[in-house]
Amino acid sequence: MRILVIGAGGVGSAIVAAARRRDFFEQIVVADLDEARARRALGALPDDRRSSAARIDASDRAAIVALARAEQANVIVNACDPRFNPPIFDAAFEAGCHYLDMAMTLSTPHPDRPYELPGGTLGETQLAASAAWEERGLLALVGMGVEPGLSDVFARYAADHLFSSIDEIGVRDGADLVVEGYAFAPTFSIWTTIEECLNPPVIWERERGWFTTAPFSEPETFTFPEGIGQVECVNVEHEEVLLIPRWVDCNRVTFKYGLGDEFIDVLKTLHKLGLDRTTPVRVRDVSVSPRDVVAAVLPDPAALGDRMNGKTCAGTWVRGTGKDGTPREVYLYHVADNEETVGRFGSQAVVWQTAINPVVALELLAGGEWQGAGVVGPEAFDAVPFLDLLAGSGEPWHLEERAP
Repeated sequence: MRILVIGAGGVGSAIVAAARRRDFFEQIVVADLDEARARRALGALPDDRRSSAARIDASDRAAIVALARAEQANVIVNACDPRFNPPIFDAAFEAGCHYLDMAMTLSTPHPDRPYELPGGTLGETQLAASAAWEERGLLALVGMGVEPGLSDVFARYAADHLFSSIDEIGVRDGADLVVEGYAFAPTFSIWTTIEECLNPPVIWERERGWFTTAPFSEPETFTFPEGIGQVECVNVEHEEVLLIPRWVDCNRVTFKYGLGDEFIDVLKTLHKLGLDRTTPVRVRDVSVSPRDVVAAVLPDPAALGDRMNGKTCAGTWVRGTGKDGTPREVYLYHVADNEETVGRFGSQAVVWQTAINPVVALELLAGGEWQGAGVVGPEAFDAVPFLDLLAGSGEPWHLEERAP
């Protein structure tokens, strides 16, 4: 397997570092608009002939095609934010490469009833291209991070091995992470965070299909394991709700995120001031996107590891009827402790938890345990090989029984 990673930010760099600890690939190239940053992504481990760095503009489809062909890549990993999905996705198809991303192409709200009906949904254009990819024998594995990604794998595992019927699959994400020295410091890309938190959240129900609600709606208190405790979670737009119902039989799918009142207030303020907008505004002689300004003045999430303390938990809560015919409720989850991930891998917890999952998926694809064609989500594949390899990579996952 010859891998081209587009994007050398926190997640892209962690993907390269995790992959280079394993031997399933022949060559890995990491490319970024800032070639120096791409070279730094290779610096955490002793250099080897299997890895190299390059410069690329992720918005330039033709340049990506040329680089992929020059490097004889057979898979492109998109480690950029989802603004760049269209050119990278299209370039992979043109170059005859398989494709993997961790966040799907952005949505557009319904023009008249945004808090009732979906407009253009997350990944809609990617999924619509599935037949063309399948015809060419190419696989686009979309949403293969931690959420979406591992959360979808958990949903498939629950459906195959734990339940005879499922009433609800609810992805629940919470943390007790604290960043010292900053009044406000998101642990993931603020650009993406604004997008998913301020867009209308999507819910799926068997009888209604997909529908939307207001941002931060339906708050609930969810108890997270391993000392994190109770966290209030709210509806947020996320890919799992668009992916899981396509491959897993259930009655309802939701995604709720533990943001906290202060974080929600900041996001609401950004929205009120128009600072969440992506359309450039004129400031004297310069045109600039307000959201890009917000991102520029905040600290780089990838550089926060030594200032962070605590754990983050990603998981999938499932309730329904167990294999024995009785009511059952479980929470399948993975916890990343920041002290451990920084100490072992040099990456803060949220970044590392995202990055390890595409590496596991790539190894399964290289070995043939996962194979297919078309545009698919992680829940389209057998969950057991993934979870076994994840645990074997030193990243244990857990199943917690809860009272139904």
